[in-house]
Amino acid sequence: MSVKIRMKRMGTKRRPTYRVVVADTASPRDGKNIEVLGNYNPMVIPHEINLKLDRVDHWLAQGALPSTTVKGLIRNARKAETSANA
Repeated sequence: MSVKIRMKRMGTKRRPTYRVVVADTASPRDGKNIEVLGNYNPMVIPHEINLKLDRVDHWLAQGALPSTTVKGLIRNARKAETSANA
């Protein structure tokens, strides 16, 4: 079973929000997922990113591949976490 970390579209028409999920690569975009890792709201300024980075690290260690967009979200979430701790 090949696993990806990707986004699942939620919200309403013209007001999207996304959940960052771990899903089997064969499942559809809005289909069944294994675990919800956080959410992303692009409709507010600044964009709202909430991720469970410990669970993200766990899945990356297990061999899950993040999508290109999620890879950027993880990078931004880590930057925000380090600047909040500093």
